[in-house]
Amino acid sequence: MVTIDTPTSVESFRRFIISSTCKSYAPRSYLDDSEVFAEREDSLGAIYVEAADKVTLKKIRDITFVNARDILGIIYNSKSGNTSLKWRQLKRNHGKVTGEASANSLTNLAESGVLTLDWVESYLKKKSEEKTSEVTN
Repeated sequence: MVTIDTPTSVESFRRFIISSTCKSYAPRSYLDDSEVFAEREDSLGAIYVEAADKVTLKKIRDITFVNARDILGIIYNSKSGNTSLKWRQLKRNHGKVTGEASANSLTNLAESGVLTLDWVESYLKKKSEEKTSEVTN
């Protein structure tokens, strides 16, 4: 598990959730629409969007697609329970992601733009330094 604490846009976090859950079967129009978000029930690994304005569009498999505006926060928990992340609005469409992520989620976080290449390089450097200090001690 990797601790995540990084600023990102709501759009990047939206893309991460879609990549992690329903990219293979979501309608193309939903994938391209920045106001369409995926939600899921608690028993399946909760995904919840807190917004000033939210309307349910359609349920496909275990995902309920919603049209949401003025996003205040998003809670994402993976089905496996290995990833638990929260996005909180700081200013308009910009916010901060915090929580714990699995190695698989790290890939999706990087591909969706939540994590930058600088963040990944910094993390890998830190891990490498930790291993070096363990070996020398």
